[in-house]
Amino acid sequence: MSKFSPRLRMTAGILTGIASTALLALFLPAFLAARKLIRRPAPDPPADPAALGLPHEEVSFQTEDGLTLRGWFIPAPAPARGTIIFCHGHSGSMDGDLGYVPAFHQHGYGVLMFDFRGHGRSDGARVSMGYHERNDVLAAIRFLEGRGIHAVGLLGFSMGGATAIASAPLSPAVKAVVTDSAFATLDTTVAGGLRAQGVPEPIPRLVGRLAVKVADLLLACRLEDAYPIRWVSQVAPRGLFIIHGEDDIYVPASDARRLYELAGEPKELWLVPGAGHREIDRTAPEEYLPRILAFFDRFFPDRGGDTA
Repeated sequence: MSKFSPRLRMTAGILTGIASTALLALFLPAFLAARKLIRRPAPDPPADPAALGLPHEEVSFQTEDGLTLRGWFIPAPAPARGTIIFCHGHSGSMDGDLGYVPAFHQHGYGVLMFDFRGHGRSDGARVSMGYHERNDVLAAIRFLEGRGIHAVGLLGFSMGGATAIASAPLSPAVKAVVTDSAFATLDTTVAGGLRAQGVPEPIPRLVGRLAVKVADLLLACRLEDAYPIRWVSQVAPRGLFIIHGEDDIYVPASDARRLYELAGEPKELWLVPGAGHREIDRTAPEEYLPRILAFFDRFFPDRGGDTA
């Protein structure tokens, strides 16, 4: 047996080298993906509520970890129906969602918009895809409570939708949540981005998982703890309305189905054929805002519900 030892050692060495090369080949794209996820992105083009005829106030408030977040408070016309906190997506700012606000205002809702940490006008150099952003949502709720508003809805887009799901169980002030294109787990989103670039399987799935682990190390936290898949069952008895495009290549529609299956009542799911990531408002423009407003109306049925 001893005469085969050199050959076995050589074979083991070759296999070790192949494994090391393969690991390095996965680690580099995982590191780049993780760095892209957590770095401060460029904001959307600046918007102005006054240009839409909206009464507004530029506001700022602090998170528990000392960051200053900045945004706009658009008060509801009297008598108010309720107040909705908008939670924007990754790689942008609150500016891109301003166009939805007039419909809410006309319907009797006040709106608080703000930039998450590491975005737009707010403090912070890094993004945690929902983990620390939960504290941002709670800070926004405290700001409204300081204005005498103790019942709010959350409307979240993509990362903001994921954050809304993970934040709602942490505050009794939240009465209803609507998400548009929210992910269930972050690794599926990273994998989706790689598939969109034509990377063949199983590389996207492996790199997605590794990228999250790398981001954990860079941020010194465990991003998985804030995954919506872990929190969605605790949203009830608050209402939850999950909206998703069937053709979303970045966050698969299966994420929406998983979240819906795990959520408690009351809940709704709207899957839109032909819609990609955050394209539902363009694919079904006549239904999009009316369905969202109708859902919130179930939990803010009467004018004067702002302080309930």
